[in-house]
Amino acid sequence: MRLGLLYSGGKDSTLAALLLAEFYDVTLATAHFGVTDDWKHARATARELDFPFERIELDRDVAREAADRIREDGFPRHGIEHVHRHALEAVAREGFDAVADGTRRDDRVPTVSRAQAQSLEDHHDVDYIAPLSGFGRSAVDDLVDAHLDVTVGPSAEITRADYEAELRALVADDGGAIGEYFPDHEQTHVTGVR
Repeated sequence: MRLGLLYSGGKDSTLAALLLAEFYDVTLATAHFGVTDDWKHARATARELDFPFERIELDRDVAREAADRIREDGFPRHGIEHVHRHALEAVAREGFDAVADGTRRDDRVPTVSRAQAQSLEDHHDVDYIAPLSGFGRSAVDDLVDAHLDVTVGPSAEITRADYEAELRALVADDGGAIGEYFPDHEQTHVTGVR
C-alpha cells in the first residue's frame, strides 16, 4: 500500500517514515507554497534516507490566510493548524492509500483531532495515520539519539522544509516582527541514519 507522509526533513517526520516503512511503500511528501525554496532541504534528506520524494505545491491563498490569522491572533497556532489541514488534504488528493504525519502525542501544533482525521478519511477514501501519536517527546528524542544524525538549533537558523519557515517569510514581508508572533524554539534537520 502506498503512503504519503508529510515531510519536513526534521526528526519527527523522519522517525515516522522509518516506522511506517516496515508496512507501507512510503513517499516523503513536502508541501509548500513556493514562498521559499526550503522544500529542497527535505528533498536532500529524502535522498540521503533513500525514500521516494514528492513536492506538493499548496494554494498560496491558504498561506496568506494563515499569515493573516497569525497576525490577528498574535501567535502561530491557528495559522499553522489551517495550513496543516490543507497540506493533508493536498497529499490525500495525490492518490495514496494512506496519508500520515509526524505529530507526537504531546505536540501543541499541529494537531489533528479525531473528527478531522475521520473527515479526511471519508472525503478522500484514505487512511490517516499518526505513527508517533503514542510517543511523547522524551521517547522520540531517545529513538532519534539512537538512530539518526540530527542538527538542532533555533528555528530561524535550521534548514528545514516546514510551514513555519514560509509563514515566517510571509509575515516578515508584510513588515511583521517575527519575534512578536513566533516564540523561540528549536528545530531539527536530519542529516543521516546511523
